[in-house]
Amino acid sequence: MSAIQDNMHKTLRIGQIVPSSNLTMEREIPAMMRAREAQFPERFSFHSSRMRMKKVTKEELKAMDHDSDRCALELSDGAVDVMGYACLVAIMSMGKGYHRESQARLHQVTVDNGHPAPVVSSAGALVDGLHLMGAKRISIVTPYMRPLTNLVAEYIEAEGVEVSDSIALEIPDNLEVAAQDPTNLLEIYKRVNLKNIDALVLSACVQMPSLAAIQKVEDECGIPVLSASVATTHQMLKSLGLHAEVKGCGALLSGAYA
Repeated sequence: MSAIQDNMHKTLRIGQIVPSSNLTMEREIPAMMRAREAQFPERFSFHSSRMRMKKVTKEELKAMDHDSDRCALELSDGAVDVMGYACLVAIMSMGKGYHRESQARLHQVTVDNGHPAPVVSSAGALVDGLHLMGAKRISIVTPYMRPLTNLVAEYIEAEGVEVSDSIALEIPDNLEVAAQDPTNLLEIYKRVNLKNIDALVLSACVQMPSLAAIQKVEDECGIPVLSASVATTHQMLKSLGLHAEVKGCGALLSGAYA
């Protein structure tokens, strides 16, 4: 029996490693998966383990990342089918290419615990999604302070994708980031350079809500639009051996890259 056929016969467990102050990933990831349930037979349940983090600073992010192994172990106790590390900037602040090291280490935690599960990071998913779409030049919107936004841009560029322009909304408090109205992005995106880019990352942060704006901005500007959350959902579905399509969530989940 293929992985896809097997997955049709059970509820798949989606595990998320999230910062303690993150409220958005447990809204946007389930929202996309529930929307997919209207199109496809697979069903999902959602399970989280949390790492302490309140302020989006390099120091707090580094301290928080040390907790990710514990979270992976806890989620592995529940035999989740896929695990997502839901903090893009925490990974990117640890050094260029760190998503590979993190994903491999956390996967080994699940192996050692007897419940091996693929591990996706939002940082790796965004980079991989951009490569899959053939994006060579992009612009990004982030809620971070300018130094962290520059760090994110440098990380992406080290992965072979040029960042043409970036907007830093400079919101240091993570709860305030989660409280942003995603419809504000319908105006914010107009402040970023859209000329000669292959894709727009409307939220290079899994905490800043953007799902409600993704398809609207894409339809309006005519450029493929994605977010860290969309990329994470796409890679989770691929890791499960499922058709990675969710209508109304932008180009990456349109089915063209399923």
